[in-house]
Amino acid sequence: MATPDLSGLRLGTAPDSWGVWFPDDPQQVPWHRFLDEAAAAGYTLIELGPYGYLPTDPEQLRDELGSRGLTLTGGAVFAGLHRGADAYDQALADYRQEARLLSALGARHVIALPEQYTDMHGGDVLEASRLEPEQWRALTDGYSRLGRVVQEEFGLQLDFHSHADSHVGTQEQIERFLDDTDPRWVSLCLDTGHVAYYGGDNEAIVRKHPERIGYVHLKQVDPVLVEQVHREGLSFADAVRRGAMVEPPHGVPDMPPLLDALAGLDAEIFTIVEQDMYPCPPDAPLPIAERTARYLGGCGLGPVRLRP
Repeated sequence: MATPDLSGLRLGTAPDSWGVWFPDDPQQVPWHRFLDEAAAAGYTLIELGPYGYLPTDPEQLRDELGSRGLTLTGGAVFAGLHRGADAYDQALADYRQEARLLSALGARHVIALPEQYTDMHGGDVLEASRLEPEQWRALTDGYSRLGRVVQEEFGLQLDFHSHADSHVGTQEQIERFLDDTDPRWVSLCLDTGHVAYYGGDNEAIVRKHPERIGYVHLKQVDPVLVEQVHREGLSFADAVRRGAMVEPPHGVPDMPPLLDALAGLDAEIFTIVEQDMYPCPPDAPLPIAERTARYLGGCGLGPVRLRP
């Protein structure tokens, strides 16, 4: 069978695949090890990770990336916009800080993450899992406003990332979010694992909203373990510690048909590998990253620098 043409999809990875969730945490690998190992695994494209994990001085970061043959695709920012005006003001400052660094490095994507209603460390419930109508409006209007700012001030695209244990996680919530945000300013970062975490259909989202797919995080989940997590009412942090996110091709969604659907969009799209693994042993990420790059390279994704 012929390998499909996936030339419009550009493969990269992220600090998340090395167990990095926070700017500074003793359980995470040092930033220089991440950069060394991302390059060693065959990747040429990476994300910034949480602001402050990689160097934030543009010249230093440019030198560190260049010495390893790496290019920055974008970076992610969490915000709790459903909380209203003060939260928006804080988000605006955070997004401008992120956008200044990304634009200086030539990256063009800001990944917008909604804050979780459970604690990222221990999984404790922090607030209600459902929003009131005025909170939903604050969230959707806020992202449209932020998207306009980062586009008009920095020339960047805002790609919203649905997330487990957030107020936009299920497929229904994702589609409602797309309906309620301005398509001029807000695109979607399709995180295939977080969609699958709630039993969503990634291919259906691509078919229904092709013009909104601006960026992709590639990941898979173990459906048996995730069903157990939901049945027991566990948090996303608990799910990750139990190994809910798995390397392809050992989970869902099935990658080849999903990649075919994305290739059909006829657009250049970054497809960034993310395998949530916080916390993880420091020697675990590199072999997984190597196998993942080899598998996805075999599917037709690139660029990858695979060693013989």
